[in-house]
Amino acid sequence: MCRLTPISAESGPLPQEWKCLGKDCEENVYSRMEFILNDARNRMPTGSTYLMENDEEWLRLETKTDPKAFQAQAEWSGIRPGMRVLDAGCGPGLTTAIIHRMVQPGGEALGIDYSPTLIEYARTKYADTPGIRFETHDIREPLREFCSFDAVIVRFVLEYNLAESERIVNNLTPALKKEGIISLIDLDYNCLSHYPLPPAMESRLVDLMHLLEEKFNFDPYAGRKLYACLYNAGYRDITVDMRAHHLIYGPPKDTDLFNWLKKAEVVTRKAEHLFKDYPGGRSGFFEAFRAFFNDPSRFTYTPVILCRGIRPQDAHPSVRRCRAHS
Repeated sequence: MCRLTPISAESGPLPQEWKCLGKDCEENVYSRMEFILNDARNRMPTGSTYLMENDEEWLRLETKTDPKAFQAQAEWSGIRPGMRVLDAGCGPGLTTAIIHRMVQPGGEALGIDYSPTLIEYARTKYADTPGIRFETHDIREPLREFCSFDAVIVRFVLEYNLAESERIVNNLTPALKKEGIISLIDLDYNCLSHYPLPPAMESRLVDLMHLLEEKFNFDPYAGRKLYACLYNAGYRDITVDMRAHHLIYGPPKDTDLFNWLKKAEVVTRKAEHLFKDYPGGRSGFFEAFRAFFNDPSRFTYTPVILCRGIRPQDAHPSVRRCRAHS
């Protein structure tokens, strides 16, 4: 029998999909993750600034990813069989695994992330077939050993790197082949579109987003900046699309509830002082937000913006040896 419980009880029960899956019970994933977390904790890059860093981030990222929605985004980005694709900021590897399936036959997918924890999880769960692999790398630094990709996908990465967004795109550009495609995918007006929010909760939420921008390098408005980012970098044939990422009404799904409560739990703990005069303090705000999100009359949405372009003609890769293909 599965005996899964979240590491933190505050964000609520695990989504139904993770409770028990017969022989493939995800209890085994938790057992593996305990070892991976202990092994990787001390290998996190010094000065890590990832806003959502916590021991359950692998689980939040897995459960919130809609495979059909991501596949549609990847198709729009131009991913097709035979391609060699870089998933930059791959997290726990699910998106890389989807890309790997899409580029068959004959294609390859490489997922890179700065987190050794997430890369070890991705290797454990997904790197069991030829043509898919995972490497630890901080894309805020040059990619000296990764090159010759037909496409690079950067999804939900720039929002966590407000100050380094342009640098990240510049670092990834030399990794593309001459006619290679980059696709930037990010949210806009992130975490701010809920109705009907009580005025006190709404004002704290706005203050919280301002604090995350100023102190934690988070960009709630990353999506609207993607076109300018590629245009200023010299990318060609830029195309933009916008879709609904969150569109939540009525009783929330387990996955949405877990995702939003985990986000609220992690970020409010970083800003306890904002809630000193809120009834009940931070815990009072969290419980009020939980009640609001569980209210079936609540409406929540977040737009996702997709922006793709072809590598600049005057971009010259630095001289380096590519790491051997898998």
